[in-house]
Amino acid sequence: MRRFLIWSALAALIGLILAGLGYWAYWNFYSRFQPVTISRNQAQIQQLLDEASWVSGGGGGEPLYIVGYRDSASAQRYEQEEVAKLQAAGVEPRVILFARADREGLAQSTAAERATIAELWLTRDWSLYQRWTATPARNWTAAGIPQADGNLARSAVVDASRQFDERLTALLSDAGVHITYPLILWRDRDGFLKACGCADSRSWAFIRDDLNAPDRVGQATPVDELPAAEAYPGDGSPAEAGQTPAMPYPALPAIPPANGQTPNGQTPNTPPNAGTPRQTPPATTPRAAPQAKKQDDTTFF
Repeated sequence: MRRFLIWSALAALIGLILAGLGYWAYWNFYSRFQPVTISRNQAQIQQLLDEASWVSGGGGGEPLYIVGYRDSASAQRYEQEEVAKLQAAGVEPRVILFARADREGLAQSTAAERATIAELWLTRDWSLYQRWTATPARNWTAAGIPQADGNLARSAVVDASRQFDERLTALLSDAGVHITYPLILWRDRDGFLKACGCADSRSWAFIRDDLNAPDRVGQATPVDELPAAEAYPGDGSPAEAGQTPAMPYPALPAIPPANGQTPNGQTPNTPPNAGTPRQTPPATTPRAAPQAKKQDDTTFF
C-alpha cells in the first residue's frame, strides 16, 4: 500500500510538471504573440486615433494604425515587409510618429527629428515622410523645414505627439497590451478593435490572418503568360509568315580516301598495287673482318 501511494504521488508530480511545461510552451511560442481584443476604453482609444495626425499613402480601405518613432528598427522593418501585403488586401496603413521624451536628462530625439515630427503633424505630407524614412537617420538634416526648438507653436505640436503616445500606451496597458513598438491597431472582420505590440515578427501573421492579407506579394508570372520564345533562322524553329526561309545545306563532293585507307568499291584484301612486280633489292658484298694489329703495349681489333 505504501509503495502504491509513493508511485501515485510520483505520477501526479510528473503529470503536473508535464502540464506546466505544456502550458509554458503554448504561451511562449504561440499565445504571447496573439493580438489583444480591446474590451475596455474602446471609444477613448478610437478617439485618440481619429484625432492624431497620421500620414498615409492612400488606398481608402479599412484603416490600420502603425504607431512608432523614427529610430525603431522593428517599426521600419514592419513597414518594409508588411505594408505591401496589407495594401494587397485593401487595407490602408496609417502611420503615426511621435518624438520620444527626454529620459533622465538625456534627449531621446534630435532637433531634426523634432522638426520633422512637427511638420508631419501639421501638413501630413506623405512625400516628406517617404524622403525621411528613405534617408538614414544620422544623415537627415531636415533641410528646408522650420525648426521646432525655439518655436512655441511647433514645440507644442511635438509635445502633443508625446502626450498622444503617453495616453495611448496607458489605455492599452490597462486593456492588457504589452507595450512594444510598433503598436498596431485595427478592427477585425467582426468590427472588434484589436491591438498588438508587434516588435516580434511572429506577431505579424495574426494580423494578416485577421485582415485576409496574403503572406507574399509579387508572385512570379505563370508559364502560360510568359512571352513566346523568339525564333532564330537555322535553329530549327518554324519561320513566321512573311519571313524568307533559311537556305538549304549545300551538297558537298565526296572526300577522297587518305593514304593507307581502302577506297569505296575495292576489295579489302586486295593490295592497292597488286599488278606491279615487286622489286628485288641489289646484292651487297659482305664486309671483311678486321685484322689484328700489334701496337705498343696494346692490341686493338
